[in-house]
Amino acid sequence: MTFQTDRRSGPIFIHESDETIWGLTPRQRIERMLARADRAGGIADLVPNLVFRADVIFDEALIRALLQHPGKALLDDRNRPVAAHCANADDLAPTCAAIAGGDRASLPGSTAPVDAAGLASNYNKALRRKGAPYLFVLGDLPVAEIERRMYLESYKGVTDVVTKHVWPVPALHVTRFCAKAGISPNMVTLVSFICVLLATWAFAVGAFGPGLVAAWAMCFLDTVDGKLARVTLTSSKWGNVFDHGTDLVHPPFWYWAWYEGLGGAAVVAPWTFWVIIAGYILGRGQEGLFIWQFGIEMHIWRPLDSAFRQITARRNPNLIILSIATLCDAPALGFEIVAWWTIISFAFHCLRIAQAYFARARGVRLQSWLTEAA
Repeated sequence: MTFQTDRRSGPIFIHESDETIWGLTPRQRIERMLARADRAGGIADLVPNLVFRADVIFDEALIRALLQHPGKALLDDRNRPVAAHCANADDLAPTCAAIAGGDRASLPGSTAPVDAAGLASNYNKALRRKGAPYLFVLGDLPVAEIERRMYLESYKGVTDVVTKHVWPVPALHVTRFCAKAGISPNMVTLVSFICVLLATWAFAVGAFGPGLVAAWAMCFLDTVDGKLARVTLTSSKWGNVFDHGTDLVHPPFWYWAWYEGLGGAAVVAPWTFWVIIAGYILGRGQEGLFIWQFGIEMHIWRPLDSAFRQITARRNPNLIILSIATLCDAPALGFEIVAWWTIISFAFHCLRIAQAYFARARGVRLQSWLTEAA
């Protein structure tokens, strides 16, 4: 059995499939992940020593880990070799034969077999979640199920209650529609930004109901654009800046607009507005301080912190309060409750930061409970 590839430019692909997952064939996904890994440079000489089954869907973490570990062969959950990084050119032919035949025993002696959990970390720092990287062989599961699992794996493990428990199912369908329609994540982010502007205007003129519709639409699309970027491997530096910049900047403008829409100081106490604004800025400062001092995010230190992140005084939990208050025809009361909840949340995080300092003073090295479990 022979295998052909351009030895100067690419890896060897075996059992290539034309089936598409999130709009990409398995080979296209692998090539896109290799291109993303090469943005940092230094992998051009490694690529010709890579062998992949091109009917397998790999987690990007597996591709990155395989690049860093020559002499490793990746096994699926049935102990079949599906990818390898050969230590030298002489291992390519027997490795290709082993992967083509799904025979672990045929791997060359210099190539060590390893499963997904053994090759890459079980903790995804960017998504704040634990779990072995995924690996799906086409035919073992229906395409729709593979896409569903990939989508769920693209979700952050520690986030607010709405994003974590309300958005997943509807956002899956919208993400799938966008992928099939060729709608890019940046296009979704642009619509999301327009919703930010609409909500700000509506709040400022006292149209709280329509404003909340636009605000919740923005929050929903904010979930969709990130998932779409991850499952289609189309994230970009500009997209990251646009998305995260919008997320970071817009909440104070919403709070200001709500205050103005209520009638300002004539209707609601000015301290509520200033507490909410200061609480938002200082809350972000608390997060930055925790990372600076302890090297981990504040919300992933212990399970308590991750649980409180679901309801802490950030945009979505605050919108829940404002939405309930508006439905009860009490938008001013809702604003005051948000102010009090901001104080409580800030005090909670001050306590947790103090406890972290005390723990470090006792010689405890702070680490996330997610990495401990992994």
